[in-house]
Amino acid sequence: MEDIQDHIKNRAAALLPEIIAIRRQIHAHPELSFEEVHTAAFIASELKALGIPFKEGVAGTGLVAEIKGKNPQKRMIALRSDLDALPIQEENKTIYRSTVPGVMHACGHDVHTASLLGAAKILEELKDTFEGTVRLIFQPGEEKLPGGASLMIKEGVLEHPRPDAIFAQHVFPSMETGKVGFRKGMYMASTDELYITVRGKGGHAAMPADYNNPIFIAAEILQQLHKEFNANPPAPTVLAFGRFIADGATNVIPAEVKIEGTFRTLDEKWRKEAKLKMVRIAEEKALQLGGSCVFDVRDGYPYLANEETVTGRAIACAERYMGKQSVEELPLRMTAEDFAFYSHHVPACFYRLGTGNKSKGITSGVHTSTFDIDEQALATGMGLLAWIAWNELNWK
Repeated sequence: MEDIQDHIKNRAAALLPEIIAIRRQIHAHPELSFEEVHTAAFIASELKALGIPFKEGVAGTGLVAEIKGKNPQKRMIALRSDLDALPIQEENKTIYRSTVPGVMHACGHDVHTASLLGAAKILEELKDTFEGTVRLIFQPGEEKLPGGASLMIKEGVLEHPRPDAIFAQHVFPSMETGKVGFRKGMYMASTDELYITVRGKGGHAAMPADYNNPIFIAAEILQQLHKEFNANPPAPTVLAFGRFIADGATNVIPAEVKIEGTFRTLDEKWRKEAKLKMVRIAEEKALQLGGSCVFDVRDGYPYLANEETVTGRAIACAERYMGKQSVEELPLRMTAEDFAFYSHHVPACFYRLGTGNKSKGITSGVHTSTFDIDEQALATGMGLLAWIAWNELNWK
């Protein structure tokens, strides 16, 4: 086993320049959710060069590939990456900065994909040393509802056969490169999108008797929701609103207001109850104030839970591969990820890859215009992913 571990480490180090180049190619040519046509074509060309069979066009722009070891039906392990970028104008001045105006890999999906391709290269070389099959999932649309994971699952990515476990990693800029983080059990929140239209009666601002200002109705609704959902909810909860559009003028009262927000929690029963409750509160408050309210809740991603046993094995692998001092326990997060869909179907482990480097000034968070990584993290990204998969396929 130590020989294989050393081999994987050495191959990851040797492949690093190539994987950095792959990451930079993807980073420089980002594509938005469900539009990852050129990214998918690039991945296909890499898989062809490796001689790994694959299927294109899954959930639109997704790809699924398989590396078959000895006795390929014995066990199946899935590894997942995501392909899409965000509608953000990159402000970095690197040679690999985005060439697409207003679009940027600000969440590290270029890193995830490059790492998975690196792991694929290593595992393809090692396929005579394990029994079973590695399924490689290159998923579109993680950043946009309904989530590419849900669509790939509907198209059978977890069937024929069903994987015994699935793994994915995600960049973590607040963690230094050379470290990784895990959490057993509940890890990330569900997320739903909220779209509210509040209607009153518009008019001339100087004639208050002739209008019913929907801005004040909307404000009352938000205050009531804030009060209700911050008063000892039965599970960790976030109800937040980030967009409020009242398109009037200094002397024009609009007829309607539009509000957009998010609801997140760690309990599916409360999630269902809460969505009914917030709609009821908003509609009743609007009616009470002489207006009306249309409250559209768009179901998003479920909570993400890491299966205890599978995650425990992954932690043990990481500690052997990197040393215990480089493996950290993660706290619960109210952020969300569509990998959660996979975790509700098969035993799953979603862990964090340290990509920050304070000494190099690489500290910007994800979803920011200056996000970047210490590219040395790609060695850990591909190596640990390959090592976990190899161990899973040789697990007794």
